[in-house]
Amino acid sequence: MPATFDEAAWHANPEAVRDALEANRIVHFPACPLPLPPAETLDFLRRELPARLKLKNISYHPEAGKVSGLEADEDTTRRVTETLRSHLDEVQAFLRRVTGDLTDGARVGTCSFRPIEEKGRDLKPHASNELVHVDAGAYGATDGDRILRFFVNVNPERDRVWATKGSFEDLLARYGARAGLLDDAGRLRLNIEKRGGDRMVSALVAGLAHLNPLATVLDTSPYDRAMRRLHNYMKDDPEFRADSAGYEEIRFPPHSAWMVFTDGVSHASLAGQFALVTTMIVRRDRMRWPERAPFDSLLARAAA
Repeated sequence: MPATFDEAAWHANPEAVRDALEANRIVHFPACPLPLPPAETLDFLRRELPARLKLKNISYHPEAGKVSGLEADEDTTRRVTETLRSHLDEVQAFLRRVTGDLTDGARVGTCSFRPIEEKGRDLKPHASNELVHVDAGAYGATDGDRILRFFVNVNPERDRVWATKGSFEDLLARYGARAGLLDDAGRLRLNIEKRGGDRMVSALVAGLAHLNPLATVLDTSPYDRAMRRLHNYMKDDPEFRADSAGYEEIRFPPHSAWMVFTDGVSHASLAGQFALVTTMIVRRDRMRWPERAPFDSLLARAAA
């Protein structure tokens, strides 16, 4: 599942990086390929933010120009905001360099700092990062566009440990009927294309977003609801959780980075503290192989 690129490899052949990403592989950089915040700033984040967390993560929302999840004084809030904004800029510049036009027109979700140890977090199953899942409905409706996440392990001493059970296509073939997406013959049971009612909701949300940009999270689509059904099945079903088919653990050392379409690759964060995570919604029509997107995989089942 991982495709590893050291500095010489991604400099020499950025096309291979994009190809691996579109092939629904986890693209791993043993050394973070972009400038990170200064060491004293990272020390500050690791030291101060665990005690100031009031939501699941601390996130910078570029459309609103502010952070959420942080309970802190004005100076700390400003410093965190500036740090995450700057990191987001570095991630976007790097992605343009190695993926060409793939991220043109992409919508930025958030740039987050994850200050809490993942192992043993007291979260409800649907919010837990420790359970293998695919991402769904990130920051409102994706309408089949891709969820791209760029991670950096900024823990100076410990690996971040992930698990996967394979790609979306693997999961759909093995569990699609159990999750309620496919019938017994392997055909798609649900409509995933947006129609009248959903279009009206999207238009209403777009109007609200002019007043409050964060209103975009209220949007939805049939496709995103189908993906949410799979996401919830994976986290809720005891048989799936116990099934070891396709299971693989991956370790990301300190100061390494990785990126992946998290709607197309199942994943869980089993252990690790302190990570920077940037989320972007990438337009499906920018892909060289859009047929590898979950939306197209589902449509192919509808036509089967």
